[in-house]
Amino acid sequence: MIEPVYIIGAGPGDPDLITVKGRNLLLKADVVLYANSLIPDSMLQFCRADAEIIPTASKSLEEILAIMLDRVRSHKLVVRLHDGDPSLYGAIQEQIVALTEAEIPFEIVPGVSAFQLAAARLQVELTIPELVQTIILTRISGRTQVPDKEELSSLAAHQASLCLYLSTHHVDNVQTKLMEHYPADTTVAICYRLGWEEEKILTVPLTEMALTTHRENLTRTTLFVISPALNRIEQRVKERSQLYSPHYNRLFR
Repeated sequence: MIEPVYIIGAGPGDPDLITVKGRNLLLKADVVLYANSLIPDSMLQFCRADAEIIPTASKSLEEILAIMLDRVRSHKLVVRLHDGDPSLYGAIQEQIVALTEAEIPFEIVPGVSAFQLAAARLQVELTIPELVQTIILTRISGRTQVPDKEELSSLAAHQASLCLYLSTHHVDNVQTKLMEHYPADTTVAICYRLGWEEEKILTVPLTEMALTTHRENLTRTTLFVISPALNRIEQRVKERSQLYSPHYNRLFR
């Protein structure tokens, strides 16, 4: 019987933030294909000493799939290790289609996404009652085009907590579009390589978003968080959810 291929989210980079299920599968895996340009080598500490470790940054999709199919058909436990959560900009759809066509079972194991670690590092809730209740995860158009109805200006009009992936190369255009809707003094968190040893988080006004990104020479692995919640950190003790109101009975406290 053929084992499933396990597509695992490693989280943003900190080895302590991989899920228990993901770690346990790495401990058992015969073969690990990992996105080495996006995942630090420290994540491999969970792999067996005799496991076949295959970096994939220089490989095409066809090469990666050929290896996966060959190894799983040889009755080996195969892990495909992605950064963050595979469902967010993980390019797993192509792998799902190929595995399905090859009649190979697979299982997806979710991971912590960078926006979640960003909020934790910033010690902020991105959904503050009566201020902001929506989180938008998106990107600006680049080599991969964003559908017209999801154009950044349209999404920015909501003034929600906006988490921008894969957008550093277009940061000047990003800032221009955001300033059409967000106040100029809206705080932006520029989060570089979250969870890595070289992690860096800078908080600046929206007007300095592009300038700071260029000055720090951030060209990849950077997440932007734009949110009214970041302007209210000093008031977080004053903001109360109805969940803890003494005037209401709640089952889920």
